[in-house]
Amino acid sequence: MAVTTEEANAYIKERAFFVPRFLGTLTAAGVTEGPMRFADYYTTVFGDGAIPRRLKELMFVAIGVSYRSPACLVHVIPAIEAGASDGEIFEAINVGVNAAGFVPGGPGIPYAFQYAVKVLEIASKYRKGEPWEYVQPAEFKM
Repeated sequence: MAVTTEEANAYIKERAFFVPRFLGTLTAAGVTEGPMRFADYYTTVFGDGAIPRRLKELMFVAIGVSYRSPACLVHVIPAIEAGASDGEIFEAINVGVNAAGFVPGGPGIPYAFQYAVKVLEIASKYRKGEPWEYVQPAEFKM
């Protein structure tokens, strides 16, 4: 049974609480089965278990801040969708900023702080329904 882009994206959003850019790119190209299976995997890892989903997402945000990983910052969106408060987001990014000072070969606190500010910006814009961006799409050049 063929699945439309819209159906695949709805399936992904239901399970992951957002449609990651790489999956949206695939579904827009008509590739739906793989992205939907990735959403199933995502739910297995990030779904509620002994640790609630919102905390798992916040852990991933903290990791993104501590390692300065722009793509990981988007996990603040499913954290919000899973019920994370602004206070929880702030504390998670504080952990990430401090971890950046202790990660061997890590970026250090001043650089991770920039990523923490970006998380707060994304969260604020998302809650207001404003356009947001976690990382600019790469420009392909030849």
